[in-house]
Formats: sequence, C-alpha cells, structure tokens
Amino acid sequence: MVINFDFPFNAVAIITGLLAWSSIIYLAYLIYKKQTVRPKVWKTLIVIFVGLFSFSINWNLFDTMLKFPILPLGVWILYFVLQGKDERWQTYRAFAWLGFWVNFIFLASTLIAIPVHHVIYPKNEPLTYISNVDNASILTIHPSAKSRSINKESLQKQLDTLRQEEIYSDQWYEDMNMTESNKRNERFPYQLIGTSSKWGSGLDTIIYIEDDGKGILLSTPQKQLYFRSEESFVEGVE
Repeated sequence: MVINFDFPFNAVAIITGLLAWSSIIYLAYLIYKKQTVRPKVWKTLIVIFVGLFSFSINWNLFDTMLKFPILPLGVWILYFVLQGKDERWQTYRAFAWLGFWVNFIFLASTLIAIPVHHVIYPKNEPLTYISNVDNASILTIHPSAKSRSINKESLQKQLDTLRQEEIYSDQWYEDMNMTESNKRNERFPYQLIGTSSKWGSGLDTIIYIEDDGKGILLSTPQKQLYFRSEESFVEGVE
C-alpha cells in the first residue's frame, strides 16, 4: 500500500496537541493515585469533560482563534450536582478542576504552536505555499486567456527569488472595467494546480497566475499574497 503524504495537515499543531494530551493524562493519573477512594475511571472522564465547560473570551492572534477561560461553569455545575451526596464532591473535585485547567493547557499548546509554525513555515515566502511542482499544470479559468502550459523548471528556479508586491484590488478592478465587456481581459486568467504546500504546513491555498505569466496570487482562507518574477514561467508568454 502506498501512503500519500501530500495532503495538507498541520504537523506543529499535531505535535503540540499530543504533548498537551500527554500532560492531561499524566495529571489525571497523579490525581487518581492520590485518591483515598478511587472512583471508576469512566466517571472521572465524564467529570473532567464537564469541567471543561467555561465562560471564555475569544481573541484572534495571527489568524488563530484563542479562547481564554474566565469562569469555571462546568466546575460550578458539578459542585451543585455532587455536593452533599456521600462526599462525592470531595472525591471528584480535583478531577473537575483538572477539566477546567485543561483549557489552559490547550491554550498554552496553541501559544507555543503559533510562533513555532511561523518559524518553520514563513507566511510571506512563496516556497511555503508552493513546495513541489512536479505535477504542476495550469487551468484556463477565463475566456480571455489562451491555452498555455506551465514551465515547471522556470517556476521552481524562481520560487525563492519572487518579490512580494502590494495588492491593488480597487485599481485592478477599475482597470478591468474600463474596457468594453467583449474586450475585457482578466488579470489572473490561469489557476495553478497539482502543486503542494510545504509538508506539514497545513496550508490550503488557491494559486492564480497573472496574464503575463510573471505574477502569482496566493489566496488562503485568511489572506492573499501577490508575488512577481523577472521572467515568465508560462510557456508561450514572454
């Protein structure tokens, strides 16, 4: 069986997530060992899960949504449910609070993952988004474009020399609409397919090629980036 590793996944998030879960399991084990009366494991898992519920404040940092837990709603619920029932609250209290603190463990893992991900996968470098061009090809997505093919060698050679430029969306839109509709040309009439982002980056990118074959517009769910080359990497375009 051949395993294809070209699909996008976030390696940094997976590693930090595994570390976070390992810490949670270890802490739960320590608490369980210290208990005089040891409850059933499945019950402790339910208590930890309920303890996770909290009132949180959301904050966007580098295109990542972070949740800062403020109020331990799950702990309060468990307290009112278990108090006065054969000291059950005393038995499960530590597990309930562990559930609440799990939120902070995941928050810490995310805060660690963000800078590590940015160092390993720089968001402003085209090689992060276009790492492998072995199976690259272009699709014509506008009637104004002629049928062309990609020069893989030229594209691969120029990836690390592309210069980032500003995106003038309004100006580009005005320029396109100044001409008659039957003579209107699309600025990015080609789509580059068959490429893959840097392994483990987890980046999902749509790549458009400019009509002169020298420009690349990278479109992610969060933003767009525009790069220019010195030479055309589209066959038949000078």
